Amino acid sequence: MRESAFVKANISKWEEFESLIGAKSKKDPDQLADLFIQLTDDLSYAQTHFPQSEITIYLNNLSTKVHQYIYRNKKERKNRFVEFWKLELPKIFWVHRKEFLYSLLFFLGACLIGAFSAANDDAFVRLILGDQYVNMTLNNIERGVPLGVYGEMAQADMFVYITFNNVRVSFIAFAMGLLASIGTVFMLFQNGVMLGSFQYFFYSKGLLVTSLLTIWIHGTVEIISIIIAGGAGLIMGNSILFPGTYTRMESLKKGALTGAKVVLGLVPMFILAGFLESFVTRLFDMSDWIKGLIIFGSLAFMIYYIILYPRKLYKDVL
Repeated sequence: MRESAFVKANISKWEEFESLIGAKSKKDPDQLADLFIQLTDDLSYAQTHFPQSEITIYLNNLSTKVHQYIYRNKKERKNRFVEFWKLELPKIFWVHRKEFLYSLLFFLGACLIGAFSAANDDAFVRLILGDQYVNMTLNNIERGVPLGVYGEMAQADMFVYITFNNVRVSFIAFAMGLLASIGTVFMLFQNGVMLGSFQYFFYSKGLLVTSLLTIWIHGTVEIISIIIAGGAGLIMGNSILFPGTYTRMESLKKGALTGAKVVLGLVPMFILAGFLESFVTRLFDMSDWIKGLIIFGSLAFMIYYIILYPRKLYKDVL
């Protein structure tokens, strides 16, 4: 069917739908449901045969309005809070797995750049980490407590500060997606270079294993969560770059909402990372096997929740 014939055959139905939604009188639920099914069928047809047409954009927007109208007064389920982490957030991880993968690759690439630069330029670590931090760490190494920085602040104060800072960084990484994803990539690059140069610094002092078994007690959850926050920024940024059949503004709204849900879902993970950094990382006398158990346990949890669990739930559904 040609586009003009398609529009002519259905325009009266679409106009009826618009007038029905615009009317202030009480709507018949059965009539709404019937028209909504017809509308989604028409949208599917238009997306298949006229993907770049204005009529497809029109139907997509109309479908969105109807969906919002039907569900805007729907009462929230009592277990909505649980279902967010049990179903909704894992669904976002699966649907947008490419964005999270790109975030991981950007971050790992930046880590390699940071380590390589530190290996070839003695001044690079000071440039990235600052003279004060490097001098303090060198002094701690001489005193036999290379990572003593983690025991200098009171535990409760450190917990509040670290958790707040991590949430702030994740929000910035997400918000920078408004710059068409470039801002988020920059944030990932900045943090990745810092981590790479940081780890090489300890490697150059013969303390790589010591640093890994200390820093990654909290860093496993913290760094993965920052990468996920970067993925949230890419979701929003890509919604601007690739709106599909939506208007750019509608696409941005959807992308921003999805990304915001991810950042919200990361808060418990940052609380966990803050707790580990403030109360566990400072236990320098703890045996290496316990440290390793915490690190690999944290890694297993993050991999399961972010990759394996969403795949199990939605691989054959979406």
